[in-house]
Amino acid sequence: MEAAGMSNRNKRRTLQGTVVSDKMDATITVRAERMIQHPRYLKYVRRHKKYTAHDAGGEACTGDFVEIVETRPISKSKRWRLTSVIRKASIVEEADA
Repeated sequence: MEAAGMSNRNKRRTLQGTVVSDKMDATITVRAERMIQHPRYLKYVRRHKKYTAHDAGGEACTGDFVEIVETRPISKSKRWRLTSVIRKASIVEEADA
């Protein structure tokens, strides 16, 4: 039999996005995009939101495509945690920055 908290633990939200900042200590800023359909014109429009996520190992860099998962509050603004780096940023992008 499962504990009361374990069934809710598996239903955590996950998001994928691009790292836009890694300048803070153990924190990254992730830009997650989504597509919505305009109510009148029925054209698809991109919307985005930035999330601060906990990156304890410092494994994500600017430009990486990552997956983050919802977690308990870690600080005033951090409610997400880095799960994995899906795709590393290319070397060309790092040279431009």
